[in-house]
Amino acid sequence: MTTHFRRGAWRHQMLSSAIAIAAASAALPAAAAESTDFHIAAQPVQGALKALSEQSGERLLYPFDEVAGLRSQAVSGRMSTRQALEKIIAGTPLKIAMIQDGVIALTGPAQSGGLIKTSAATGAAPLSVAAAATPAAATGDATAAAAPKVSDVQELIVTGVRGAPRTVLDSPTPVDVISNSELEKTGRIGALQALSTLVPSFNLPARAGGGTATVIATGGLRGLNPDQTLILVNGKRRHKTALINAVSSLYNGSVPADLDMIPTSAIGRIEVLRDGAAAQYGSDAIAGVINIILKDTEGGFVSSSYGENFDRHDGRLIQVQGDYGMKFGQDGYLNLSIATKEQDLSNRAIPVDPSVQIYPKLVPSGLPDPRELTVNRLVTLNYGALPQEGVNFGWNGHYDLSGGAEVYSFGTLGRRLTDLPFTFRAPNNVNTLPQIYPEGFRPDLVIREIDYEAAIGIRGERSGWSWDLSTDFGSNHATENTSDTLNASLGPTSPTSFYVGALTSTEWDTSLDLTKAYKLANDGNLQVSLGAQYRRETYRVDPGDPASYAAGLYVIPAGQPFAGQRPATEAQATPGFQPGDASDSHRGSYAAYGELDWTPIKRLDLGVAARYEDYDDGSGDTLVGKGNGRFELTDWLAIRGAVSTGFRAPGLAQEHYAASSSQFRLVNNVLDLLLIKTLPVGSPSAIALGAKPLQPETSTNYSVGLTFDPVSSLAITLDAYRIDIDKRIAITSTLTGTAVSNILIAHGLSGDLSAQYYTNAINTETNGVDLVATWRHDLGDWGALRTSLGYNYNKTKITGIIPNPPELSALGPTFVLFDRASQSNLTTAFPKDKIALEVNWTWGNWSVNARDTRFGTYTILQDNPTQDRSFGAKWIADLEVAYKLPHDVTLAVGANNLFNVYPDANGIFNATTGSGQYPGTSPMGFTGGSYYGRIQWNF
Repeated sequence: MTTHFRRGAWRHQMLSSAIAIAAASAALPAAAAESTDFHIAAQPVQGALKALSEQSGERLLYPFDEVAGLRSQAVSGRMSTRQALEKIIAGTPLKIAMIQDGVIALTGPAQSGGLIKTSAATGAAPLSVAAAATPAAATGDATAAAAPKVSDVQELIVTGVRGAPRTVLDSPTPVDVISNSELEKTGRIGALQALSTLVPSFNLPARAGGGTATVIATGGLRGLNPDQTLILVNGKRRHKTALINAVSSLYNGSVPADLDMIPTSAIGRIEVLRDGAAAQYGSDAIAGVINIILKDTEGGFVSSSYGENFDRHDGRLIQVQGDYGMKFGQDGYLNLSIATKEQDLSNRAIPVDPSVQIYPKLVPSGLPDPRELTVNRLVTLNYGALPQEGVNFGWNGHYDLSGGAEVYSFGTLGRRLTDLPFTFRAPNNVNTLPQIYPEGFRPDLVIREIDYEAAIGIRGERSGWSWDLSTDFGSNHATENTSDTLNASLGPTSPTSFYVGALTSTEWDTSLDLTKAYKLANDGNLQVSLGAQYRRETYRVDPGDPASYAAGLYVIPAGQPFAGQRPATEAQATPGFQPGDASDSHRGSYAAYGELDWTPIKRLDLGVAARYEDYDDGSGDTLVGKGNGRFELTDWLAIRGAVSTGFRAPGLAQEHYAASSSQFRLVNNVLDLLLIKTLPVGSPSAIALGAKPLQPETSTNYSVGLTFDPVSSLAITLDAYRIDIDKRIAITSTLTGTAVSNILIAHGLSGDLSAQYYTNAINTETNGVDLVATWRHDLGDWGALRTSLGYNYNKTKITGIIPNPPELSALGPTFVLFDRASQSNLTTAFPKDKIALEVNWTWGNWSVNARDTRFGTYTILQDNPTQDRSFGAKWIADLEVAYKLPHDVTLAVGANNLFNVYPDANGIFNATTGSGQYPGTSPMGFTGGSYYGRIQWNF
């Protein structure tokens, strides 16, 4: 039987077929050395390999995408299988990687020289190919249990399972595998944007909100928050960003790991586990796990791409990436990666109507200012993608030691600068001092981040136990500076730029993982895994310039507009962190887990896992568990299911973050620009408004599914799920008005502020269905076709809301802790469903990749039902065409949103700014289509 395998995953499919790559340089098995009468005509290589497999009885594994379009010469006569194979691949870039136990593996130029070992990215010890493949009869070890069935579209995974890796269809829980080449073909910026087009249950809004919410690469799995999905790199927990979705609509209050700080050139593949996994991996794995597997192949590439939007030719994007893998010494390997990007501003605002007064009327005549007739009325410039530039480095390496152990290390280092231009402050505003800004001003916030993570470990095998001892440290440090602004309460002498402050988040994890396979009676197998972990987290807020939060006493003088009024205190748009906001918090947690996977008979697999975790702060301790199973009804149909409990400890940032930012909010049916302060839950002002200490979220996850592979080129998975979350952490409604101002003033804060804080506000129930189908077809002389279909239906409802705290109820009936708009942001503001279609055609040197994604309907509710808005479903088409030139140089051109589709206009247009006609939370964006070109050299 001929078996194809996808680019970037070939080593792991060989693992799943129980083969030993070490045999590539060893003596040939008898079957490969025996002579056979071959009669194979000249034809495409795929057909010749199929004929070779049929005539020799050997199984072939090869990189499907790289074989497509190649031709072979005729092979006729009596010879060994290896001799026949060498004739077939003569003159092609294919090479024989190994011949062992009836299996032959070929590699292409992108895979040649790959590692002999693969990290156990589940947190368990590594499995060398030889160790995983040695026949049980020879070793007496169950590690070499009967090899799972491998088909054209199956890939091996290491996420969600420990011990010997499995294929996607053999997994008891749903997993998506995204190769590096698939990420590349999307033409998107960073891994998260690519995932939004490739994983149907993943939602990535254009903007989750304002402020730092526009910086973080923020996306949620299965309708849940980003920090309810655990991010791993090579199976190790990734640290969180120091920033927070503090002034956002979707995902408000979430503190995720930022995948855009990982160079995409370093990524070998991404495994997305769509199931609760807290019992296996710990806190945050409520919705699932995203595991980034770094490259471990020799050779490299350099690429450069350029793109911009169709409309207004803005949003220019330049990306340069590179990667190189190499051996060092006799037993070492190192991969180095770099990725840079430069994103320019895009804007979809329109000029404001001439009826909108930009300048104050003249004093004392009261006549309109003559400048109204000539002023540029395109006053908003930030309604679109915001400027950003950055550079990320990555490494991944290992060195074999004597005694069978291996030391390894991987990590990333990144620097990112994000420019956040704020809303235009017109001269017709008491806070726009004409002595400083006679034409108005646009405050500008620049966030500079330094992000790094380094992991080091040693792993090996002793007495049948695979072990892995590792430690990794990650940090994100963000400094904020604002310019082109002022603190109007200080008068004309106010500075126009301020140091806002800095945020720092760190995480240090040390883990020991053990796993061993046992052979049981009646050909049964038992995999035993256990481990322990210590994690230390810190979060620090450093205060800004005193002038950035000062409360001056300036009064507008007589003879000027707004005479006698006092301007607002603090710097416009982004006041600095005050000394009372500063904090330096930390906590530690200890965890221990155990996991059993039992295969009593060939068709049945059962698994259980339990994890105990104890935090030394108010999060306390918890015990969670998971059970899963898979049963093959036939050779091509299996049923699988899982039930698990989970938890997510409150983020330190959710407990201690304190900052102010200006945002437009609907208050009493009026769209008003508010200066909103996020209060730490332990601050006196938050407590006075009813805040309570945060508690961990708890969850129960149920899933049941079917897997189909009726033919070797087709695989289908269908999974239904339900996720119940109690004590879900969310941000309160925007608390504004005189009563709130009085409380803030009483605690030393400005009365110009509105307030919000985090609380365990609600219980939710999420139900959904995932469908994933993949099909590949050999077109002979016309190349090869690969198609995929993904569908997700997801619905979240609120099953409980905590009552108003007495402190808030005492302020009056208009104050609601969690209002209708806030509820909508968790339930109805996401597309109800999503369809992702993809077709890839490879023919000779040509490759065409086409995607069509349908984002379903969604509704954004407001406190006043007359302001509710619904948005229709939209199809978004993407297309890329690539051609391979000599010397492994590839040219590609493509378009995202080829037909320039925009979301429905929302009908709530901000007449004073010329913006707001499209929902910023749209999953398809609101700047229309874009085109790009890319050149890449592989070496």
